[in-house]
Amino acid sequence: MNNFVENYKLYIEGIVFLIMGFTAVSAIVKIVSRILPKKFSDTRKLIITKIIKYTLNLFVIFVALNIMGVNLKVLLGAAGILSVAIGFASQTSASNLISGLFIWSERPFKVGDSIIVGDTTGDVLSVDLLSTKLRTFDNLMIRIPNETLMKSQITNISYFDIRRVDLKIPLSFSEDLKRVEKLLNDVVDKNLLCLDEPKPLFIVQGFFDFSINIQFSFWVRKENYLKTKNKIQIDILNKFREEGINHPYPKRIIQTEEGRA
Repeated sequence: MNNFVENYKLYIEGIVFLIMGFTAVSAIVKIVSRILPKKFSDTRKLIITKIIKYTLNLFVIFVALNIMGVNLKVLLGAAGILSVAIGFASQTSASNLISGLFIWSERPFKVGDSIIVGDTTGDVLSVDLLSTKLRTFDNLMIRIPNETLMKSQITNISYFDIRRVDLKIPLSFSEDLKRVEKLLNDVVDKNLLCLDEPKPLFIVQGFFDFSINIQFSFWVRKENYLKTKNKIQIDILNKFREEGINHPYPKRIIQTEEGRA
């Protein structure tokens, strides 16, 4: 009976220490997050605080088990055997972990950036030790293993403050290109979200069967990219209609000979 009461007290003390320990760890992590240098990116801060959190929580668990009278030598021995068994089955996890550390040190993107990985485009929600999570523009959460990221081409469309908008416009062979260029520049000049520098580009890309294809490019701040691109395309369409500039379309002339069977 005495042993039961004594063990019961140890278990209570261990559980209380566990609760207090986890609470203290959360407070420490918050303090560390606040005192980290401002020059650290959100991604670096996130990884540092997670490493501290996992390490301290593991320490709290071992101390709590020791208070409860658990033989840690036996536990560590069993954990060692288990870790060997898991190690053979977790080579991918180890690869993801190492890849995560490389991503953290290289910093090709940070939390909040918009990136393109393969066919996936989205905002970076978090960079964890094993994976990186994105939120796509249609509000889906995508988890990408860090090993996959390391092997993929990553396009960071938020890295620079400004972006170039490229519009592909087919024109009829009868159109005056100088006049079209002036109309396009006028449309951009009237939009306050378009930047004065760098200057817009008007490039003839080539001559095709039914059209002359041009590229018209202008610059905007990255946060205005989509709405400005959409607005400029609508304004160009309306301007072309006002000025009588028509979209080219394929035409075929069929000749028939009368009197032949």
